[in-house]
Amino acid sequence: MRRIVVLWAILLGSLVAKADDVAYPYLTFEATDGAKVSVSVASLTLTVSGTTLTAGSETFTLTNLSKMYFTADDESTDIRSLSVADEDEVIGIYDLKGRLVATDRAAFGQLPKGVYVVRTASGTYKLSAK
Repeated sequence: MRRIVVLWAILLGSLVAKADDVAYPYLTFEATDGAKVSVSVASLTLTVSGTTLTAGSETFTLTNLSKMYFTADDESTDIRSLSVADEDEVIGIYDLKGRLVATDRAAFGQLPKGVYVVRTASGTYKLSAK
């Protein structure tokens, strides 16, 4: 059922965007954790397989998507999930106010509940301590 709703939303959004004669070059997907990924609509191919939506080179789990919409600008948050390999190169762990709370991966298991920003040599990640 969710697959049908997603496909109808895409089709309806396409028609509305064309009907208003407004150029929306990006389709933005927002996950339930707030992360956003924008995909160019030029030659965009959407594929739904089971509970997975593939939009261009990006893949999403349908249950993790809260909404999608057309935008004039790229709204990607550039916040990605932290993988095990990236944990070795942690430079700093910050709370959402920007305060440094730790400088190494040993702190991961000791953080109080909350959301943190983890800076590594390869990028910036969001970490949710539960």
